[in-house]
Amino acid sequence: MSRERTTGSNRTARFLAPVVFLAAFTIAVLIVRSGLSRDDGSAPPATLETRTTTTSPRTTTQRTTTQRTGTTPTPNRELYEIQSGDTLETIAADRGTTVERLLTLNPGLDPVALRIGQMIRVE
Repeated sequence: MSRERTTGSNRTARFLAPVVFLAAFTIAVLIVRSGLSRDDGSAPPATLETRTTTTSPRTTTQRTTTQRTGTTPTPNRELYEIQSGDTLETIAADRGTTVERLLTLNPGLDPVALRIGQMIRVE
């Protein structure tokens, strides 16, 4: 059995292969990231913020007052900020309403794609 001796070109190839791979991977990541960038030209956040709370859910009330001649002001809308672990079922149970009512109040809301921090109308 004979062993082949490592030549200078083999050493260079063994050294350059990982370098070329990392360069190609970096370029691919940059291309994908530029494709995922926002319309305003800014890049998406580098990390996702996760937060775990054991406090009660936060609710905010948005009051809109408009002054129009001969009309009544827009009714107050109560909004809820989605927290980690929330589902439409748990929100509906906490607010004393139904999932169907939440979907009616929030047309276009995808119940399986809720995002932390997303605001939904609850009343």
